[in-house]
Amino acid sequence: MENQDEILDTNITQPINNIEEQKIINLNKFIVLCITSFGLYSVWWIYKAWRFYQQKENLYIMPAVRAMFSIFFLTSLFNKILSFAKEKGYGENFSSIGLFIGFIVGNLLAELPDPFWLISILSFVFLIPPFKALNYAKQNSNEFVVTKQTSFSGRQIGLIVVGIIFFGLVLLGLTMGDV
Repeated sequence: MENQDEILDTNITQPINNIEEQKIINLNKFIVLCITSFGLYSVWWIYKAWRFYQQKENLYIMPAVRAMFSIFFLTSLFNKILSFAKEKGYGENFSSIGLFIGFIVGNLLAELPDPFWLISILSFVFLIPPFKALNYAKQNSNEFVVTKQTSFSGRQIGLIVVGIIFFGLVLLGLTMGDV
């Protein structure tokens, strides 16, 4: 009888289908991390989303490459997220192509002159609908272990601190002008 209990306990704590534990953050944390990292957290989120699908669907893909070259893969990621979320009862909808175009144009705004390039930091807003849909789908799935992250992790705090320092230096540079 003890063997059976151990097996049941092991199955509960082990990820199902080789999908690692999914740690999700709320929208406010996502926004803070995207802004303080000057949009770099967006790339990390795209990587983590592709890694999730790599494990979930046993895909032979390289999530890091898909994140770095998201211009080629972002629409398909958005479509995967929306499809998965709809399977789990997600009631909202979004245009994958519209969000992709907004994200790319938002990032291209980095080419604007000082200080207008700072607008490009807000390109992450086009990731919010897929972010919310993926969180919903993960929370409403029983295929894997999902943990809500209630506070910032040590690495996230480090990112925020470095981002705030960098942000301060950028603002200082913008106010000083050409010296």
